[in-house]
Amino acid sequence: MDFTAQYLPYEQTGYFSKIILDYLKADEKLQPFYTHAVSPDGIKAAIEARKKYPTDRKLLTEVLKKQYVAENITARQQLNIKQLSNENCFTITTAHQPNIFTGHLYFVYKILHTIKLAADLKKELPENNFVPVFYMGSEDADLDELGHIYLFGQKYEWKTNQTGAVGRMKVDKPLVKLIETISGQLTIYPFGKETVALMKDCYKEGTTIERATFQLINALFAEYGLIVLLPDNAVLKNAFAPVIEKELKEQFSHKAVEETAAAFPAAYKLQASGRELNLFYLKDDSRERIEKNNSKFKIINSKIEFEENEILSELQNSPERFSPNVILRPVFQEMILPNIVFIGGGGEIAYWLELKKVFEAVDVPFPVMVLRNSFLIIEKNHRELLAKLNFTPADLFKPEEELMNELVKRDSTVQLTLENEKQSLVNFYQFLQKTSGAVDVSLIKHTQNLQVNTLKKIEALEKKMLKAAKRKFEAQQRQLHKLKMQLFANNSLQERVENIMPYYAKWGNGFIKMLHENSLGLQEGFGILEEQ
Repeated sequence: MDFTAQYLPYEQTGYFSKIILDYLKADEKLQPFYTHAVSPDGIKAAIEARKKYPTDRKLLTEVLKKQYVAENITARQQLNIKQLSNENCFTITTAHQPNIFTGHLYFVYKILHTIKLAADLKKELPENNFVPVFYMGSEDADLDELGHIYLFGQKYEWKTNQTGAVGRMKVDKPLVKLIETISGQLTIYPFGKETVALMKDCYKEGTTIERATFQLINALFAEYGLIVLLPDNAVLKNAFAPVIEKELKEQFSHKAVEETAAAFPAAYKLQASGRELNLFYLKDDSRERIEKNNSKFKIINSKIEFEENEILSELQNSPERFSPNVILRPVFQEMILPNIVFIGGGGEIAYWLELKKVFEAVDVPFPVMVLRNSFLIIEKNHRELLAKLNFTPADLFKPEEELMNELVKRDSTVQLTLENEKQSLVNFYQFLQKTSGAVDVSLIKHTQNLQVNTLKKIEALEKKMLKAAKRKFEAQQRQLHKLKMQLFANNSLQERVENIMPYYAKWGNGFIKMLHENSLGLQEGFGILEEQ
């Protein structure tokens, strides 16, 4: 397989929010809301700050060794876990929930970005070691979001009656059957059988979704030394217990986020307002919010209630039953890892910008925040059709109607624009204004209105001419629509819809290697990958 890469400025794609574009430009309005710049100097500053924080490296390495006991572990992974014991070793981390079969393509992109940046930093700062880490958000309970994938434009959904944290759910018969359902579409490709076998091997009935996802990520990325951390762990939660206790007693995170919200620039929409108390209670097949009413702590949608001394005793005895929400989860992550860089998507970076004060309240270092890599994969048939329509890959980010209008105006053999004629009319009406104004000044306004109305009619005629001309380009219109639908389904970026399986079925592990080769580190740009 042979692919070429080019990179567009994110702004040119039209798919990224103002807050992210301004963050990439280091806009001064946002600078108070993060600690380190996305630069070599920012990385060095993050390292110095992390050195002063007492990360429990012994605890971390012991937990990781236990997690990998039953897994195939490479020499590179073993070395990375060992190096985490050393004070000169730091992590580059990305995080995601355990979407079935990895969910969307960006799941894979953010992992590879983490791997690439860790390797780049080792070259730049050889006196240190850097370990790429995937932090699994397996306590997320949103099955509607995590329990489906799209293949070839069709949605496939896991129908299960299980509830609670998705990571604790188990592979059941409906999920096994789902693999069988999609296998027919995949096995027609060169690596289709391998892809289906991989999914079946990881998603065995009775295995938890957390473990199945762990095994799948390990199968795809172990050779790169990636370490997967499963934070739904009593030992790690116990290390986080002081922060949980502070939240239970003071509800500190809500106050910190409120302060940030009050100071946040009005130009941006707030992403994560949080709640009065940003914790869940996690037990068996439920994950429910904890609410404080007067002196009692109530578990929503249950009959469970605690007095303060009782819930603190529960925390001491069963820390694994307490689960941070979106506001506190980043603090947990950064507290247990010697982390200097967090790689996240646009939405993640936007809400992390609201969390600096939360980190400060518990004296946990705030990492460098790097926007994850994005790619558009243009296969050979797409590239050939694009060339036939005489458009560039960058053109694809424009709206379909705009592209079609460009095509018709470009390729039509008749005149479709009336710019010269409109300018002649403007000149004519300017002459009329002078002439009529000489008779009566009040006629100037009347003449201007005539000009406006006439130009509107000419522009309407222009649109009708273009519409009529389009009928001669119906074949190109169908081709363009098909191309846009295949690459931008529902007007979304490909990476936010498509799953890895069709690509792995076509190219096998070579697809992962190609993405790795074209992943950027600290550089920024939306990657367009064209199959040759």
